[in-house]
Amino acid sequence: MHPVIIIPTYVGSKRKTPSYNVVATYDHVTPVTHQGELPRCLASLRNNGVTTPIILLVVAESGVERDAALKTRDVANAFSEDLNIRVIDANVVSQFHSRAEELGLSNIKEGISLIGYGAMRNLGLVVAATLGFTEIIFIDDDEIITAPDFVEKALYGLGKLSKKGIPVLVKSGYYTDKSGKWKSKQSSAWYNRYWEQGELFNKWITKAMEAPRLSRSNVLYGGLMAIHREAFRRVSFDPWIPRGEDLDYLLNIRMCGGSAWFDNQWSIQHLPPTERNEAQRFRQDIYRWIYEHRKLEFSKTQIDLLQIAPHSLDPYPGPFLENSINKRVLITALLRTVGKSKDRQGYFKASQAARREAKAYAEMFCSKYFEFQLGWAQVLATLEVDPYLKELFAGGVYLPESPDMIAQAIQSDPSLVQVATAADGASYPQVGANVVGGQVVAGAMGASYAQAQGAQMQGSAPNLFDFELDLEALGIDTDD
Repeated sequence: MHPVIIIPTYVGSKRKTPSYNVVATYDHVTPVTHQGELPRCLASLRNNGVTTPIILLVVAESGVERDAALKTRDVANAFSEDLNIRVIDANVVSQFHSRAEELGLSNIKEGISLIGYGAMRNLGLVVAATLGFTEIIFIDDDEIITAPDFVEKALYGLGKLSKKGIPVLVKSGYYTDKSGKWKSKQSSAWYNRYWEQGELFNKWITKAMEAPRLSRSNVLYGGLMAIHREAFRRVSFDPWIPRGEDLDYLLNIRMCGGSAWFDNQWSIQHLPPTERNEAQRFRQDIYRWIYEHRKLEFSKTQIDLLQIAPHSLDPYPGPFLENSINKRVLITALLRTVGKSKDRQGYFKASQAARREAKAYAEMFCSKYFEFQLGWAQVLATLEVDPYLKELFAGGVYLPESPDMIAQAIQSDPSLVQVATAADGASYPQVGANVVGGQVVAGAMGASYAQAQGAQMQGSAPNLFDFELDLEALGIDTDD
């Protein structure tokens, strides 16, 4: 196993940032001038002795990308003695997109980026795959680790087979609040009568907490999710999902023939900031559920996908995937407009979205995911073997595999030899690149290697979940 922890951190000009961009709207944004929750999260990893490499994804509002990157790197540097951290910011992603275009993949820019929950997580998959990590553990920056065996629990069962021979490739744990409670606290007020997410979720998780340690899951927590490479090399996140990309990933996995799992002994403490725009979150939920319903309906036209019946996900989120979702969102938006006078205008705008924009958005964009997913495996197969991207994401330069090439390079220019840190923390010499303007640029050997690997880059894409696992190569046992 070779895991990595990926933590997105959201930075903006101020804490409450009204936004009507459907995709680039986030639950919590830290002002670039504030410390935010990230240091607390990293401190919890350090204090619990976590040595697993960490990748920070800097999701910044337009106009503050540079300051957000500098701020995040300063935070990372403060923990550099104890934690192995890489920072992926807008500048790195710009170089990545340029390289992807050179590789003939200019159409992936929207789907793999730092804009939107789904695209951001796809970027995490690409970075992890390119650096050779075999398991990804996603957490959020407003969470803290409370036990030293956190990573051990994250990896429990991952990459193994269930007693029925089903591969466990995607799993989630559960959130606790500051009091250690794991149930939802969503209000049961009269204006939520048709929006009982919290109540239905609590029914599901209560049963899941009483089940065996690993059971098939109805939900995924984006801030506590582990994905094996056999899954993330086959299935992408949906870049056009407004929010709830975690649950959406569960649906994607199911449509491709897999399952997500729930580990009732793996948890993290979720301590979100109190300043949250509830009306804006509700508006995003409207887009989300209408989008999901339309997506499942559209999937019925695709002969290579498994069909998902909403009732198979009861008690939650099944009811929100039914045909009644349009009525639910409209009635709830109107009831909240009356019942929540504090942000009446926000809920009124949400009711307008329920009638018009959300439906139009779903009609326009849900089919794009299936086109994107169709090419995902081949795209990742191309990106993950590119030496320039390995250099870019690692923050170092590429080491050619040929000893003769290395010896020749050192003899001609000893200054080419540097020392870098690999993903596993080991030091090794590097040869064959130049640093220009503070950026790593692949030299002639890197280009030769890329050319030599051309056939591999163009290799056939793996199937989805209709495959036989290489148990020996993966170190899988069948005892669990």
